[in-house]
Amino acid sequence: MARRVEASPFLLLFSFAVLLLAGGTIQLVQGQKTWCIAKPSSDDATLLANINYACSQVDCSILQRGRPCFYPDNLMSHASVAMNLYYQAKGRNYWNCYFKNSGIITMTDPSFGSCAYA
Repeated sequence: MARRVEASPFLLLFSFAVLLLAGGTIQLVQGQKTWCIAKPSSDDATLLANINYACSQVDCSILQRGRPCFYPDNLMSHASVAMNLYYQAKGRNYWNCYFKNSGIITMTDPSFGSCAYA
């Protein structure tokens, strides 16, 4: 009679940890839309730095007064829009949303009002 081999929960967890530490990624379903937004725990200096960096690389005119994403006029909102513009323009790779650990990828569309996230 053959002996049944079962993977222990520890072994599965260990394998997953090794995959992540080795630079592996978990892929989303093909075509799954994702967005990059600022982590709510980010401080104002970090948010401002993210806006300055992202907007030095991509067109952030959508954030100007009178444009669709100006309101709400706060750093969290503006940083999220700018970070997402950068993330989308650079290929939607997880590392394009890192921003020194102040960005987070979401599968929920953060668009609001007339501000449509790309």
